[in-house]
Amino acid sequence: MTHFLLVALGGAVGSTCRYYLSSVIMHRVTLGTFPLSTWTVNVLGCLVAGIVIGLSERFEFLTAEARILIFSGMLGGFTTFSAFAVETVTLLKRGDFVTAASYVLLSVTIGIAALVIGWSLSQPTT
Repeated sequence: MTHFLLVALGGAVGSTCRYYLSSVIMHRVTLGTFPLSTWTVNVLGCLVAGIVIGLSERFEFLTAEARILIFSGMLGGFTTFSAFAVETVTLLKRGDFVTAASYVLLSVTIGIAALVIGWSLSQPTT
């Protein structure tokens, strides 16, 4: 039960930070039709994940509970794209290039296809 509470607490913090940062960017920066706020959140989430992973490998300071709070909770609430990036880089570091490429290609194409299908299923038939 403690792990669920850590995820919930971290998720609340991460989601709130994502909402705030996205709002600030949307109201202050314009870059045509490019979705800058989502892109920024995704890139920042990946940067933070990389820093935390690197530091935790170097200094071994994160407990299992801290990992759950930070990665599943805070970064999961901030952006799940960071988890996608971590998993992809982990595959690449293992030398599993085919699985990494498949994961990226299938995640993007099937994810977009699933959204299109779901969206079309929700529309009234004519």
